[in-house]
Amino acid sequence: MSVRRLAEENVQPASFAFSAENAVWAQATIKKYPEGRQQSAVIPLLMRAQEQEGWVSRAAIETVADMLGMAYIRVLEVATFYTQFQIKPIGTKAHVQVCGTTPCMLRGSEDLINVCKKKIHHDPLTPNAAGTLSWEEVECQGACVNAPMVMIFKDAYEDLTPERLEEIIDQFEAGNGESVPTGPQNGRHFCAPEGGVVTLLDGDAAPVSAAKGADKPSLNDPNRPAAIAKPATPDDLELIAGIGPKIAATLNELGIFTFAQVAAFTPAQVEWVDAYVSFPGRIARDEWIKQADALARGGEEEYVRVFGKKPR
Repeated sequence: MSVRRLAEENVQPASFAFSAENAVWAQATIKKYPEGRQQSAVIPLLMRAQEQEGWVSRAAIETVADMLGMAYIRVLEVATFYTQFQIKPIGTKAHVQVCGTTPCMLRGSEDLINVCKKKIHHDPLTPNAAGTLSWEEVECQGACVNAPMVMIFKDAYEDLTPERLEEIIDQFEAGNGESVPTGPQNGRHFCAPEGGVVTLLDGDAAPVSAAKGADKPSLNDPNRPAAIAKPATPDDLELIAGIGPKIAATLNELGIFTFAQVAAFTPAQVEWVDAYVSFPGRIARDEWIKQADALARGGEEEYVRVFGKKPR
């Protein structure tokens, strides 16, 4: 890991203070720890300072140290050890952390680094001219099976190609970062095998890929959901957790463009679609119908009311 040093003095703010809301949060967080163990709150307090200011300044480090009764050097050690803490100003719209550890490097992370050099800045930890984008190479971020991957702030974007990373960076630069689906970018379901889940066809069979174990159902099957003409403004099916770009494209090819269509799937249609996209059981497991019904009835607001969180 490279040496991490605080930003130059000319960019360091003269002081730091938590906002009124964050100050209340910080005191409540400190009280969670037993008497004499309040220093254990150092990481959450530094993270909240970063969320408030965008990075961790010398003044923020010293303020947190004073709050916890710690020597400045001890908090500095924490802030400079973990790459989750940005100790220099970074892009205001996106800071791209490219994993450069062996699995990602073998799967093309060097090409992702070249994209960052081209679209953001040649040097890591140096914002672009507008101050909106920055990047750095970091150690393993724990998604090796979906390599190569990057982190942008708190979210992971996996199974990347250089072209897809360029699109993601453009979306963040345009202020549309929240619309980019997190996780695998190739339609993979979490960490499932790329070719589909692996299962046993019967008690004596060897494990085979479900996608290769059976042919796709016929497009003329009566259980295929009815297709409609593409609306002028089709619904964004990727808002349904479990539907990535690849599956959304497949559904569109089948004439499925709206949340209402998905919400109306019958059990027989669910079985047909599961088989067609080669992910048996996925629709029920990810609750496509429940998600689609909420989105069809009231959009993202209704989704939040039903599920307690925003759609992906």
